[in-house]
Amino acid sequence: MNLGWGRVSRALSWPSGSLLDSRRCVVALTLLTLLMQVVVEANSWWSLAMNPLLIPEAYIIGAQPLCSQLVGLSQGQKKLCQLYQDHMQYIGEGAKTGIRECQYQFRHRRWNCSTVDNSSVFGRVMQIGSRETAFTYAISAAGVVNAVSRACREGELSSCGCSRAARPKDLPRDWLWGGCGDNLNYGYRFSKEFVDAREREKSYPKGTAESARLLMNLHNNEAGRRTVSDLAHVSCKCHGVSGSCSLKTCWLQLADFRKVGDALKEKYDSAASMKLNSRGKMVQMHSKFNPPTSHDLVYIDGSPDYCLLNHTTGSLGTVGRLCNKTSEGMDGCELMCCGRGYDQYKAQVVERCHCKFHWCCYVKCKRCTKTVDQFVCK
Repeated sequence: MNLGWGRVSRALSWPSGSLLDSRRCVVALTLLTLLMQVVVEANSWWSLAMNPLLIPEAYIIGAQPLCSQLVGLSQGQKKLCQLYQDHMQYIGEGAKTGIRECQYQFRHRRWNCSTVDNSSVFGRVMQIGSRETAFTYAISAAGVVNAVSRACREGELSSCGCSRAARPKDLPRDWLWGGCGDNLNYGYRFSKEFVDAREREKSYPKGTAESARLLMNLHNNEAGRRTVSDLAHVSCKCHGVSGSCSLKTCWLQLADFRKVGDALKEKYDSAASMKLNSRGKMVQMHSKFNPPTSHDLVYIDGSPDYCLLNHTTGSLGTVGRLCNKTSEGMDGCELMCCGRGYDQYKAQVVERCHCKFHWCCYVKCKRCTKTVDQFVCK
């Protein structure tokens, strides 16, 4: 700071041309500072999915500097990192699970949940309060619930263990309620505390676009967590002589995460467009539809078309994407390529073939190579 003020004070005695140059430098430095603030603001805890420090050996008790070095954490999230350092690996795994599921669900869409090589993970596209952003927030929050709940069950975390969920009322009386279930209650609460921390640290005047985006993010985080909770089910194992199943032990188990992704994709397709009312609360844009519940996704901005590379919106475009020539859906060449046409190539594909079942009990296959036609957007 002293150096900067010294340069400004000396500039007052410089010739007019030098003074103009110095003013230009000050303006440039100001713009650079603002740009850096935007970049910092774009950082996200999602970057834990790509962080090389996420190994159990790195989280030594009292190693607080590690938490301050992790890119993308807010101040509240850094404090939680210091208190629950053994959780951080599983938060990273939850983020990675969410990203992979997002990419699977949108593999045939123009926006395919691509990641970029920086700490924002998804780039500038997340700065738009679109349906895609809503899905991304929901699936990543769900991923943390999933990962932390299962880490508790597996004894990987010091502050939790097997599920302590109450016995379901409709469970037959002669079935035992026990075993070691996924600790959904703990995973849900920790995900809410950690994932929502960044939003809850912010404070914006009511009625502003920033406050609308904050409410949207919190709503979609909660929708993701509730989807995991809604799909959790009772799983049972038989006991008895010669597999008679005279006795059953049951426990709470999370659904396969693909089911969570499928459910949230349906919610994405029916997401509600929202706006702020005069009291600063989110209300549905179109009142003729049923209002969204806490289980539904909401958005406040329209989506870009994602057809072409656009650095402003963060769209990566569809140039070079594979398309299906015979499909009339979103993966078809007409829609995927946005009417620009496509090129046809011959490609070598290796796949399993001539599979045989061997007693007992495995399947053995050969690997065959065949030439196929591939179609790529211009």
